[in-house]
Amino acid sequence: MTQLDIAQHDNATLETAPTRYVEGQGIRFAYRRLGPATGTPLVLLQHFSGNIDAWDPAVVNALAIHRPVIAFDNAGVGRSTGQTPDNVEAMARDAVAFIHLLGFSEVDLLGFSLGGCIAQQIAAEHGQLVRKLILVGTAPKGGEEHLLAVLQEAFARTDAPDPRLPLFFTKSSASQSAGLAFLKRTKLRREDRDTDNGNKVTDPQAKALITWCATPDPEHAILRAINQPVLVVSGSHDTMLPASNAYAIFKQLSNAQLALYPDSGHGALFQHHAMFVSHVRTFLDAQPATA
Repeated sequence: MTQLDIAQHDNATLETAPTRYVEGQGIRFAYRRLGPATGTPLVLLQHFSGNIDAWDPAVVNALAIHRPVIAFDNAGVGRSTGQTPDNVEAMARDAVAFIHLLGFSEVDLLGFSLGGCIAQQIAAEHGQLVRKLILVGTAPKGGEEHLLAVLQEAFARTDAPDPRLPLFFTKSSASQSAGLAFLKRTKLRREDRDTDNGNKVTDPQAKALITWCATPDPEHAILRAINQPVLVVSGSHDTMLPASNAYAIFKQLSNAQLALYPDSGHGALFQHHAMFVSHVRTFLDAQPATA
């Protein structure tokens, strides 16, 4: 890595970072790297239907001040090639392949919504790869989801400027105002924006999320295999993946913290972005307790 590359990593934002590519196992992964060149990388696992440019710059840029942050498109999403799998296990395998292609031996994971399911699968199967885990607006295997009903209701809101406004935010004026600000931030990048691949992504992703929640895990095998420190975050009024999921995850983990954000829906991390970033920084920077 040249000094120029390091400087670019240090100064780049989600809006300005070049989209890079790495190829392996028949997939060409698109990604952006922000932040310093050294430190434990924080890899972002995106929500249902989302690509790199669906992340909130207010979250990503702030997290990248002190650590490397990697936003990427998993197989078939955005500018990544390959086919989007219809199950979480295969999505996790593809994400691990991407992490290994970048040469990382240890990472932190931030999984949002469907990305949180993938993060659980990775942490359970690859204990040496994952140092710490942040699960946001997600569900355990066998958890509660209302994906199709909430999507149908959101797309019926023809008065909304973007389906994410009713999907991610509550009906309160404060939440709606925060939602409009979030939508504005996601459109700040003008050039080299990521692509939306439509039903080729959303159909298999919907099947993966619905199947994950419809598959019983009475022994909580996935969660009990996760020994890493975990920060669990949810909005108080998440209609897609209710906050009861967050508490269910928290109860079964051996080393977890739980944060519920007020008057917020599925996009709680975007509505309360400053508080979320503060919580994540504190969590990731905390040293392990000593006996």
